[in-house]
Amino acid sequence: MRHPGWTLIVIGALIAGIGLIWLLGPSIPWLGKLSGDIRIEGENTSIYIPITTCILLSLLLTGIMWLVRYFAR
Repeated sequence: MRHPGWTLIVIGALIAGIGLIWLLGPSIPWLGKLSGDIRIEGENTSIYIPITTCILLSLLLTGIMWLVRYFAR
């Protein structure tokens, strides 16, 4: 059985990574403004659907997870 300390380290690293993305996210100007993202603005409402951004982030995270599993063997 795994030692619970490793679980705490992984959870801490994930929280730190989310915090880093949260801090650096606004400084990436093209993120959320890609060509496939849909923005509908009316007089009183606005709707934003980031399709291309979600696909790009999904591919990036899938690649990272694949590399982690590949090197963890």
